[in-house]
Amino acid sequence: MAEKQTPVSGWAVYKRLLRYSAEYWRTFLIAIVGMFIVAISTLLFAKFVEPMLDDTFIERDVETIKWVPIALMAIYGIRMLGAFLSGYFMAYIARGVVRKMRTKIFSHYLTLPISFFDSQSSGTLVSKMVYDVEQLADAASGVVTVLFRDSLTIIALLIFMFLESAKLTLILMISIPLLLVFVLFISKRFRRVSQRIQHSMGDVSTITEEIIEANREVKIFGGQNYENKRFEVINRNNWRQFLKYHATNALSSPVIEFVVATGFAGVLYYVTQPSMIEDITPGKFMSFLTAMLLLLQSARPLASINAQLQRGIAAAQSVFSLLDEDEETNKGSQNLERVKGHIEFKHLTFSYEKDRPVLHDLSLKINAGESVAFVGHSGSGKTTLVNLLPRFYDLQQGEIIIDGHNIEDVRLDSLRSHIALVSQHVTLFNDTVAHNIAYGDLDSATPEDIRAAAKAAHALEFIEQLPDGFETLVGENGVRFSGGQRQRIAIARAILKDAPILILDEATSALDTESERHIQAALNEVMKDRTTLVIAHRLSTIERVDKIVVLDNGRIIETGKHKELLTKSGTYEKLYKLQFSDAAEASS
Repeated sequence: MAEKQTPVSGWAVYKRLLRYSAEYWRTFLIAIVGMFIVAISTLLFAKFVEPMLDDTFIERDVETIKWVPIALMAIYGIRMLGAFLSGYFMAYIARGVVRKMRTKIFSHYLTLPISFFDSQSSGTLVSKMVYDVEQLADAASGVVTVLFRDSLTIIALLIFMFLESAKLTLILMISIPLLLVFVLFISKRFRRVSQRIQHSMGDVSTITEEIIEANREVKIFGGQNYENKRFEVINRNNWRQFLKYHATNALSSPVIEFVVATGFAGVLYYVTQPSMIEDITPGKFMSFLTAMLLLLQSARPLASINAQLQRGIAAAQSVFSLLDEDEETNKGSQNLERVKGHIEFKHLTFSYEKDRPVLHDLSLKINAGESVAFVGHSGSGKTTLVNLLPRFYDLQQGEIIIDGHNIEDVRLDSLRSHIALVSQHVTLFNDTVAHNIAYGDLDSATPEDIRAAAKAAHALEFIEQLPDGFETLVGENGVRFSGGQRQRIAIARAILKDAPILILDEATSALDTESERHIQAALNEVMKDRTTLVIAHRLSTIERVDKIVVLDNGRIIETGKHKELLTKSGTYEKLYKLQFSDAAEASS
C-alpha cells in the first residue's frame, strides 16, 4: 500500500506540526519572556558601549569606571536568566511534542488494518517512530526558539541602529532581498535531501532487523557476504544523502554570512568617509559596530535553522503520511452477547490484488459447536477464509453471518471478543509467562484461572520448573522457550479466553510427537461445545473433526467426515495418502 500524499506546501506541513505545540502555550509564554530578556540584554550591551567610551574612558570618569564591571555582570546575569528560561522551556515543549507524537503513532499502529502491515517493512515503521519523530523536536521547538529569540534580538538591534544612524542601517539592509532569494533556493534543496535521508534510514532499519531476526538462516546458509554487500549498498546511499545534506548546510551559512558581511563592508566604507567621520563620535561608532557584530551573531543561527526546519518538515511529511493512513473499518454499531457460534459464509469473493481472486463465490454453513477443518494445497484460500471471520481483512463481496448477525454490523471489539486464535506463528511478548497467558482483555484473570489454563494446555509441567514459575520473563518473542513450549503458552491463552469460536491455524505444528499427543487431547476437550475452525496441513490431526472442507483455488471441492472423504477417491484421499507415504518413508 503506497503512502498517502501529504501537502506539497512546506508551510502547510509545518502549521500542522505546530498544532501539536499549541497545547503548551503557557510554557511557550514563559519561554517568550526569556527570549525577550535575551534580546533586551543584547541591546543593553550594544548601548552600554557608547557612554562607556565617550563619557567614561575618554573623559576619565574614575567613579563611573568602577561601576563598569558590575554593570557588565548585571547585563550578562540578566541574559543568563533569559537564556535558561527560553532554552529549558522550549526543550520542554519539544520533548512533549515528541512524546505525544510517539504515543499517537503507537496508538495508530494498533488500529491500522492487517493489509497495511502486509505492504510495509517493520524496519521502516520502526524508523518512523524512532528517527523521523526525533527530527520533529528541532522543528517544533529549536527552530521556533531561534526564530523568536534571534528575530527579537535582530529587530531590537535594528531599531537601535536606526536611531543611532538611519543612513548606515539602510545601507546594511540592502543585502536582505539577496538573502531571501538564496534562502528560498536552499530550502527546496534541504527538504529534497532530507526526504531521501528518511527513506534511507528506513532501509537501514529494515535490513538490520532482517538479519537480527534471521541470524540462524544467515549463518547456516553462509549469507554473511551477501548480507554485507547488500547492507553496504544501502549504507553507502545513506552516507551519500547525509553528505549532501551536510554539504548544503556547510555552504548555506557561510554564503548568508558573506552576504551580510557585504552589507557590513558597505557600512564600514561609508562611515570611513571624511564627511561621516566628523559627524560620529568614537563611542557612537563603536556602539553601532558592536550592534552590527551582535546582529551577525544573531543572524548566524537564523542561517542554520533552515536546515533544521527543512529536515523537520521532511520528517513531518513522513510521519503525517503514516497518521493519515485509514484505520480499520469499524462501521458496525452492534454489541454481541455471547454467541452460540453458528457461522455462515455467503458468496464470498476476495482478492489481495485486483483481478486475482483468492476466494471465488464461496458459501459454507457451520453449526454451533461444530468443528470444521480446512485443508488443501498452499494458496488454496484456507487462511484467507478464516482471516475474514475476525475481519482482519474487510469483506469485498459476500457476507459472513454469526448467529444471524452480519459481522459488518458488529463492532470490531465485540466481534473479536467472541473469537480465540492459536496461530502457527506464535507471538509471545517480552513479559512474564503469566502476562502472556492473561494477555490484553484477559489481564483480570486470577492466578488460579491462569494456572488452570496452563494445565489444560499441558504447559504447567514446564512452567513450574522455571526459576520464577509464572513470573519468569519469556524474552523477546519467547526466545528462551522451545517451539513446543511457546505453542502451549499460546494455547493456554486461547483456553483462558473461553471464547465460543476458536480458530486453530496449525496449532500443533511446532510440537513433537509426545507433546502433540498431550496437546491434541487438551484441544479435544477445549473444542467441546465450541465452534472450531481448524487450518491443517497435517491431516492426522483432524481425523476426529465433525466436518472437513477441501479447498482448491478458492473454491470448495469436497466436504465430509474423514472416513467419508477417504472413500470418494478425491483430492482429500490423494492428500492423505501422499502424507501417509511421506511419513512412512521418513520413519523407515
